[in-house]
Amino acid sequence: MAVLNKIRQRSVFLIIIIALALFSFVLADVIRNGGMASQSSQNVIATVNGNEISREEFAREVEAFERNMGNNMSTTQAVNRIWEQKLRQVILEEEVEKLGIRAGEAQVTQLVRSQMANNPNFMNEAGMFDENRLREYVANLKETSPQAYEQWQQFTSNLAQTAKMNSYYNMVGAGVGATLLEGEQAYRLQNDNINMKFVQIPYSSIPDSEVEVTKSDIKTYIEEHSSRFETEASRNIQYVIFEESASGDDKTEAQASLNSLRDQRVEYNAAVGANDTLPGFDNTEDYADFVGNNSDLPFDNRFKFRNDFSGENAEAIFNLNEGETYGPYEENGYWKLSKVVETKNIPDSVKASHILVTYQGSQLGAGVSRSKEEAQALADSIAGVVRNDNAKFAELASEFSADGSNKEQGGDLGYFSPGTMIPAFNNYVFDNSTGDVGVVETPLGYHVISIDDQTEAARAVKVATIAREIQASEKTMNNLFNEVTKFEISAAEGDFEEVAKEGNYEVRTVKDVKALEENIPGAGAQRRVIQWAFEDEASVGDVRRFDTNNGYIVAQLTSKKDKGLMSVEEASSEVTPILRKKKKAELIKERIKGNSLQEIAGNQGVSVQTADAVNLSNPTLAGAGEEPEVVGAVFSLEPGKVSSPIAGEKGVYVAELVSKFEAPAMDSYKGFAQQESAARRAQATMRVFDALKEKAEIEDNRARFY
Repeated sequence: MAVLNKIRQRSVFLIIIIALALFSFVLADVIRNGGMASQSSQNVIATVNGNEISREEFAREVEAFERNMGNNMSTTQAVNRIWEQKLRQVILEEEVEKLGIRAGEAQVTQLVRSQMANNPNFMNEAGMFDENRLREYVANLKETSPQAYEQWQQFTSNLAQTAKMNSYYNMVGAGVGATLLEGEQAYRLQNDNINMKFVQIPYSSIPDSEVEVTKSDIKTYIEEHSSRFETEASRNIQYVIFEESASGDDKTEAQASLNSLRDQRVEYNAAVGANDTLPGFDNTEDYADFVGNNSDLPFDNRFKFRNDFSGENAEAIFNLNEGETYGPYEENGYWKLSKVVETKNIPDSVKASHILVTYQGSQLGAGVSRSKEEAQALADSIAGVVRNDNAKFAELASEFSADGSNKEQGGDLGYFSPGTMIPAFNNYVFDNSTGDVGVVETPLGYHVISIDDQTEAARAVKVATIAREIQASEKTMNNLFNEVTKFEISAAEGDFEEVAKEGNYEVRTVKDVKALEENIPGAGAQRRVIQWAFEDEASVGDVRRFDTNNGYIVAQLTSKKDKGLMSVEEASSEVTPILRKKKKAELIKERIKGNSLQEIAGNQGVSVQTADAVNLSNPTLAGAGEEPEVVGAVFSLEPGKVSSPIAGEKGVYVAELVSKFEAPAMDSYKGFAQQESAARRAQATMRVFDALKEKAEIEDNRARFY
């Protein structure tokens, strides 16, 4: 009581303390998340030139896109696709607005007309688009259906935006072209040509060991060509995969469970308060029911030929006599028992035609008024006519058949194999003979069937198979979880690779993973692992366990790289060959001696080669490949003159111009100028967005949310 009294006396003080504690907790959370402003950032997927893209709106578009694509695209792929669309929309709309481009009523009307031109609701008696009918339709929407009218307004708004974009692209295209002088240059590039001789001293003539490319050289090259070596933020990780797989005991248990189904067994039936004797696989008479109740795979109720079976057990199963059983055998993750329950000699394919007569209540009977009895009578009547004169089948199919897919082909179904058709239909055509005509009822209606042809009969078997999937037991999964947890703890406290080596686990490494990637080489789609690697709280050396569809991944973050220039190590594989080639070129140039091609070739141990009819549009040298630097240099020579050494793509060249052919002048180069203009405009309209995107200020927050 004394303690309670003291608490009551100091209640105000305690309330203040608790309030301060709560405030400090909230304040700490605000600071940790970047301040009050960060609350709004939680609802912004990106900012483009100051324009915010709402997270909710973006998410709705992603979800809608995923629904439209079904299972053909992952969430990350959908996010990236919508991102490109939104980015294009925001950047181009901003540019259009800045330029003051507006969509005129005539432009929108023209687009509406082109969209609705083939809609029969807006055509007059002459089959032409009638704008008055469209106006009446819109006015009616406004009065009777506000929601539909709003959708129409959105539709026209989108068309107005399209009109603006068309105007923008037309303006861009109009500002790009080629002059008559540029047309002449294009003509010359294609038609002026030269005959030349050359000596090539390949770079491979100098061993790599004779030239040294230092880190300093690479660093200088990167800085001089910085735009080529800009890179996104990336992460390096290493990981171990733990797969959830059945143990030896699990396999043995699944096999025993399957074997227990062979003999009949006694089970207590609580409903009747007595024991029931249940048949086993060896003595059941209803295989479809038995397999349906006891197997992890469904019953395949059809006859199969030898080529329908595959795998190492195919021959043994197909050759069983009726009533014989094969197994248990392991196949595709299951223990299986297979029994041949029926054998028959049947054609492996049949050609047939049919006339489908539907009735009210059948699956295809919508809109049909005839009763089932009337349909059966009609089908029997048609069959009788056909039996007397099969030539009338096609005419009757065209008139009476409800199967629109083949009625105009006389009901011809072509050739098909057993099990292709509905069971009753299938049984009739494979159990009867060529030329037979009969009536069969199925859920679709009554079929008048004519068997047109059958291939030669062969042995077929119907096989009942019971299967038990080989799965990891709860005990096995618990053991795996303990194993993974121990590894995770040990790897976090010690050396990841050493701990993995002690446990005989394979360590896999992944370099330069980008923030919005989802696939990890060797592990497939593991988006959560990549998200973790880019979290602000993740530090180099951190270890984390992740659940996968069939086990676990334990990953370690080994490196964090910020956006910027590549390091020397990263760029080395690309830059080293370039610098090595340059240094070899200098060495080769120093070693070249002689005043003629023959002297140089003799000194260098190579031969003089020739290249005829070479032009600047296609600067290819026979036996050497494309060498634009070399061909361009030779074009500037006078006939008979020998060039200085030229560093090309494959080696160092010394060349001599033998002769030059200048194409005759044209009266007008307008055609070439027009070709150049068209090519440049096509490139401009494609590249204008890339240029605007590169210039834009983009803050991309997608990786926080996806």
